[in-house]
Amino acid sequence: MKKTSFICVALACALGFGGAFLAPVPANAAVLAHQVKTQGELGTVFINPYDVAPLTAVIDRAGKDITDIHVRVLGKPNGGIDISYDVSPHALLTHDGVPVWGLYPDYLNEVEVSYKFEGVAKKEIYKIYAQPIVTVSRDFRFSHMQRAVPKKVDPSFKNRLYLINNTITGIHKPLDWRRGGAASWNDYTENFVVDTQGEVRWYLDYQKFYDRHEIDVRNGGMMMGFHQLGNGDLSFGMAQRYMRYDMMGKEVYNRVLPRGYIDLSHEVMPMPSGDLLLRVGKYDYHHADGRVSHTIRDHIIEVDSTGKVVEEWDLNEIFGKNVYRANLIKALDARAVCLNIDMNAKEIKISDDLPFGDITSTGTGRNWAHVNSISYDASDDSIILSLRHQGIVKIGRDKKVKWILASPEGWSEEFKAKVLVPVDKNGKKIKCENSKCEGDFDWSWTQHTAWLTARYDNKGSVKHLSVFDNGDGRGMEQPALKEDKYSRAVEYKIDEKKGTVEQTWEFGKERGFEFYSAVTSNVEWQKDKGTYFISSSNVNLLRPDKTIKMVLVEIDPKSNEIKFEMDVESASRDDVAYRALVIDPNIFSY
Repeated sequence: MKKTSFICVALACALGFGGAFLAPVPANAAVLAHQVKTQGELGTVFINPYDVAPLTAVIDRAGKDITDIHVRVLGKPNGGIDISYDVSPHALLTHDGVPVWGLYPDYLNEVEVSYKFEGVAKKEIYKIYAQPIVTVSRDFRFSHMQRAVPKKVDPSFKNRLYLINNTITGIHKPLDWRRGGAASWNDYTENFVVDTQGEVRWYLDYQKFYDRHEIDVRNGGMMMGFHQLGNGDLSFGMAQRYMRYDMMGKEVYNRVLPRGYIDLSHEVMPMPSGDLLLRVGKYDYHHADGRVSHTIRDHIIEVDSTGKVVEEWDLNEIFGKNVYRANLIKALDARAVCLNIDMNAKEIKISDDLPFGDITSTGTGRNWAHVNSISYDASDDSIILSLRHQGIVKIGRDKKVKWILASPEGWSEEFKAKVLVPVDKNGKKIKCENSKCEGDFDWSWTQHTAWLTARYDNKGSVKHLSVFDNGDGRGMEQPALKEDKYSRAVEYKIDEKKGTVEQTWEFGKERGFEFYSAVTSNVEWQKDKGTYFISSSNVNLLRPDKTIKMVLVEIDPKSNEIKFEMDVESASRDDVAYRALVIDPNIFSY
């Protein structure tokens, strides 16, 4: 007997009956049939499918088992850049459709999708309109968003993509911790990808992450420390959170910092094990004299894939409880201390009577260290830290300092013995005095991204480090003219057995003040092209008559030939960029 179901339909009002009637119908007819409008042989196009990446889409697979999928987002007419990539079976299953990214905003994009279905090759064009980018409106802005201006593009770099991590300085900052800390760093960020024509091709809608009313401290702060992982995902942090999303905007995780830690910024460094190294502050840190404060940018924690803390490096303990060198801090330009920008600041004070909080000075509870990058050395399970206000240091899991890459002046006798000795290419010691050395060798000053460079294998006792040397306080002084300042990307060769350091390459010094960034910036080796990618992220910061800009460069260090250069102009005199990075478009081949 055929199974039936009964549907109770209330028609009293519509038909005037005083009750309802039952009508037997076949069971499968109980599902309403909807007409789905599609462009091709696949299903509906869902634009911005995960709500935070508006220049993405998913073309539903409509239940079809398709294979050999390739996507090409066509560039605009007259030389626009195509974005092409393969889509693996795993990526198809993850999104239940064909993922599309790299759409132009406020434009009817053409997307070519090729695939096989039941052994037959197909190729279709989908037209997808992506919305305009909506940014935050605030006082003192003079344009919608940053403007990317290409200067040079070698033909072999035509298809490069670059992620820009830019800040939008908050005017109103109501939040602060009761015992110091850095909660007042409650600024917005704009994170977007540009192609080599300067066109925006991806955007992360930060307004989906932030509490615009600035009431919930967990949903405020700057997004920083972006790294692209092997499968294309992005890891990054946002003050009281660290997170991982794929480029489609799909959340992998979005976690509040472990209890007892606050104010993540600057670095979220992936490790080969899958763990993360986070630069944080400590909540309610107990001083030896009985005082309690939050700390500022001086703790590193390692968290595993489940969010558990498996290691902590307390730099206050490691450096002997307030045994820091103060002479570099005194030599800094008070107007620009990382993203604490105040063009009216006159001097930096050193005193134990200063309040706790995000002020540049010595002592736990103040901005004495300012760690802005972490590098992991798997060969001996150590970390290399860039302390903007101290130098570059390598520390083992035993919490012992292995070496220091910085001028020797100002260190205690214990740590002065850890300072690497400069040598030339023949291993001959270079004469250095009063923080200045003979020849071309120089230390790095208020540096960023002191990372082991993947240009070398770094497996033995010889390590190679690439550093963005910002140059503030160079030689423990401020020059008579600000125009004498310069920044550079620099490469060092470190012999850990001999305790020596050799400078092997530099770029930027020859450009002088036109390449100078007082704060932020980065340099990183690009294995696929054999280049260093450099972002001098705040050129013109100290020139109020000029537009602040990032200068992005890819350069071959063997010949010093520039392969790519682009300016990214700020939308405000108050907004400064943090980092930029090269993005691999092949993010769906996992």
